[in-house]
Amino acid sequence: MKKILLIATLSFSLWTNAQTNGIIDEVVWIVGDEAILRSEIEEERMRAQYEGVPIQGDPYCVIPEQLAVQKLFLHQAELDSIEANESSVSHQVDMRLNYYINQIGSKEKMEEYFRKTSSEIREEMMTTVRNQMIIQQMQAKLTQHIKPTPAEIRRFYNSLPADSIPMMPAQVEVQILSFEPAVPIEETERIKQRLREFTERVQSGSADFSMLARLYSEDTESAKRGGELGFVGKGQLVSEFADVAFNLNDPKKVSRIVQTEYGYHIIQLIEKKGERINCRHILLRPRVSASDKVKAIERLDSIAKQIKTGNLLFEQAVIQYSQDKNTAMSAGLMINQNTGSSSFEYQDLAPEIAKQIYTMQEGDISQPFVMMDQQKNREVCAIVRLKKRTDIHRANLSDDFQTIKSMLEQQQSREFIHDWIIKKQKSTFVQIDPEWQGCDFQYPNWIHE
Repeated sequence: MKKILLIATLSFSLWTNAQTNGIIDEVVWIVGDEAILRSEIEEERMRAQYEGVPIQGDPYCVIPEQLAVQKLFLHQAELDSIEANESSVSHQVDMRLNYYINQIGSKEKMEEYFRKTSSEIREEMMTTVRNQMIIQQMQAKLTQHIKPTPAEIRRFYNSLPADSIPMMPAQVEVQILSFEPAVPIEETERIKQRLREFTERVQSGSADFSMLARLYSEDTESAKRGGELGFVGKGQLVSEFADVAFNLNDPKKVSRIVQTEYGYHIIQLIEKKGERINCRHILLRPRVSASDKVKAIERLDSIAKQIKTGNLLFEQAVIQYSQDKNTAMSAGLMINQNTGSSSFEYQDLAPEIAKQIYTMQEGDISQPFVMMDQQKNREVCAIVRLKKRTDIHRANLSDDFQTIKSMLEQQQSREFIHDWIIKKQKSTFVQIDPEWQGCDFQYPNWIHE
C-alpha cells in the first residue's frame, strides 16, 4: 500500500490530466503567443491539493500567474537559443518510467494505472522535464553574473539581525584509509563457474535470463526487474561493463564474464537506440571469509600503530595502502556528495564512521573496523582520522564564509529574477479573460493599460 501511495503522489499530474479531459476547456490567459487553459490551472490546483502543497492565496490567481512566469522564461530561452540536452531529458524520463514500472509491477499495469499508453506517458514526461531543464538553464544564465565580493559578503553579514543568522550544526572533516580483504582464488573461481552455468542454461533454452536474475543477481534493485537496467548512455556505466555491453548485438546471446569494482557480471542485450542501450545483467560478488577479515584488521592495526608513533603520516599511508579511489588522491579526505565540501554532519556519514569519530579528538586515529561500502555494497576494512570538528554554533565569517556567501547569492538572485520578470512583463503581450483579472498578483503589471 505504501508503494502505491508513493506512486500516486509522484504521478498525480498524469492522472489529473486524464481526468480533466472531460472538462469543457477555454483559454483564460495569453502570454506572448502561448495560451494558458482552464484545464491546466485545474490540473495544477488538484495536484497541489492532493499532495498537500499549500497555495498562498486564491489558486485561480496564484497558479495562472506561476504558469505565465514559466512562459516568460521559456520565451526568453527560445530567443537566447537555450535548449535542453535531449540525452539528459531522455535519461531522466527513462529513470522515472523505470521507477514507475518497478513500483507498479509492469509496463501494462503502469498504462492501466495512468489510463494512457506508455508512449503517451513518456511524451508528457519529456515535455515536462524538458521545460524544467530549460527554465533552470535560463535562470542560471540570467544570474550568472552575480558574484558578491568579500566586502559585500561582510556587509551583508553585519546587516543581518542576530536572530536571522542561522545556527550551524556540528560538522566534521574525516580522512579514511580503507581496503578490501583479500578474496581467495578459489572463491573467485566459484563465482565464475556459477555464472558459466547460468550462461549455459540461457544458451540452451533451459532457463530465462530474467528469471535467473530475479533469483540470483546480487544487484537487488535491477533483480526486481529481471536484471533490466533501462536505457542508459555509455558514460553512465563503469567502463569495463560498458565496453562489453555496447558491443553486444544479438539479444539471444549472453556476454562473457565481466569483472568490475562491483563484482562479476554476465550481460544480455535487450535493445539499442542510437547511443543508448537497454540490457539486463546478473551480478555475483565473491564472499570474504571471517579469517580474511581478521587478517585485514591486523594489517590495518599495524598501519595505525605506525601512524600513532609518528613513523608514518596518515597521508602517506593512504597513498601506499588505500584502495578507496574516491579519496586516494585527496590524502584520504572524504567529500560530502550532497554538498561537494569536505564537511559532514554526523547523520551524513556512514553509521560505522560516525560511531568511531563521535568521541575522538582532532588528530586522533580510530581502531580498525569493518564497514559497508554503500556504493559497491560490500564490506571493507578501514581506519579514520578526525581532521577537524566544528561544534554547533551561530554562523560566522571565519568558519562559515561559504554559507554566508551562498545566502547573499540566493538573495541577490531572487531580487534580480523578480526585477527581470517585472521588466519582461512590460515587453510581452498579455491578455487575461476579464473573469480572471480580479486578483492581487505578485507581479502587478500583467494587465496593461
